[in-house]
This record gives sequence, C-alpha cells and structure tokens, in this order.
Amino acid sequence: MRKIICALSVLGTLIFALAVSADAPVNFAGTWTLDKSKSQGLSPRAQGADSVSWTITQTDKAITVEEKVTGGTMAGGPGGPAGGGGRGGFGGGPRTYNLDGSETTADMGRGKATRKASWSGDGKTLELSTKSVFQGQDGEVTMTSTEKLQLSGDGKTLTVTRHSEGPRGPQDSTYVFTK
Repeated sequence: MRKIICALSVLGTLIFALAVSADAPVNFAGTWTLDKSKSQGLSPRAQGADSVSWTITQTDKAITVEEKVTGGTMAGGPGGPAGGGGRGGFGGGPRTYNLDGSETTADMGRGKATRKASWSGDGKTLELSTKSVFQGQDGEVTMTSTEKLQLSGDGKTLTVTRHSEGPRGPQDSTYVFTK
C-alpha cells in the first residue's frame, strides 16, 4: 500500500511540474540572424543588408530587442525591422517592453514611442505593439506596428509576423531568424 501511495505521489508531482512548465512563457533570448530566403515582405534596407541580427534579452519583467544591420545599401530608404528610424520607430537603440502588460515610452529625438507587450493565452506567442508619433516635414506623423514572435519547437527558429501602418499605408511581412 505504501508503494502505491508513494508512486501516486511521485506521479502527481510529475504531472504538476509538467502543467506548470507548459504554462510558462517562452524565452526568446539569444542572438538571431535573419534568413532572407525564408522571409517575406522584407523592407528595402533588410533586402540590401549583408546581414540583419536581433539580440534579445529577456527577464521575468522585460524583453529587449536590439537590432544590428551590417553592410549593404539602403535601396528605397529605411523601413521594417531593419530600418534605421523607419516604420514603427526602429533604429536608434534597443526597444524594451514590460512583460506585465504595462506600457513603456521612449524618446525618439523628434517624437515618442509607446510600447506594450502581451502574451497569448498559452504563453507561446508574444505580441509587441509600438505606436510612434513624431514631427515630419508635413507635421505630426503616427506609425503603428504589431509584431508577433513565435519560437519553433526546437528553439532554433524565431518567426516574427509584422503588421505596420503609417504614411506608406498598411504593410505586412514575415521575418524568419535562426540561432
């Protein structure tokens, strides 16, 4: 009888541990390199770059995305995740989001960006939203972007599905990064 109770106790502990780990949010931390051949709707700058990488740091409280674009040309101007100050307020330093759902703000020189992160119910997808408002040549400009980050089962591929809206209209893209 004691063996059965002990076995059931161990089994219950294992089931509880699996349930807790299944609800834990994904950790996107690492250095990720853009795979242009698997990506769609790349910005002109990302297309022309020799390489694009994201370094992501993540704690229980925040996630920070720092982008590095190396070489290439800027055919067509800035834009997308590789854009230095293009749509969505990228460039100019790391982007930090609070993982508790509260907003953060960042000074962008000519304006401000408001950022917010939210997890999907299963903790596998992280949505990063950015609203940038700044002074352009013709007055105030507002741009928004939403990025959905998803990690492959083996943890070696990061897919970022992005929707942005601004003066160029709505744009959708999918960026695929590998470790």
